[in-house]
Amino acid sequence: MKFLLDTHIFIWWAEEPARLSPTALTALEDESNDLVLSVASVWEMQIKIQIGKMKLSQSLPALIASQQQTNDLQILPIEYTHVLTLDNLPLHHKDPFDRVIIAQAIAESMTLVSVDTAFPAYPVKLLN
Repeated sequence: MKFLLDTHIFIWWAEEPARLSPTALTALEDESNDLVLSVASVWEMQIKIQIGKMKLSQSLPALIASQQQTNDLQILPIEYTHVLTLDNLPLHHKDPFDRVIIAQAIAESMTLVSVDTAFPAYPVKLLN
């Protein structure tokens, strides 16, 4: 199964796995599953680091490289079809990064791993 990690889930998985639900932790630890991170999440983290709203235990490139090596994390670019999928999404959530991640999960038929309370309002497969 393919899981698209919301930004906070990626950070928790990499730095504080105890914050994940037992269900999410089991799914992410299962090596038969594919773990995917959107470039939108990378972009969001980079912005938050630059403006001082986020600190990580290591540099963002090092953290991502570590997860790619350790957990075979894949990076998902933002594609034209992902952007067009936004047209079908109601405006329950105004955050552009979250909206793109939702659109990517829908367009790519992936399960989105998130605890964001606004996400269940969308037609996306969720794991919290």
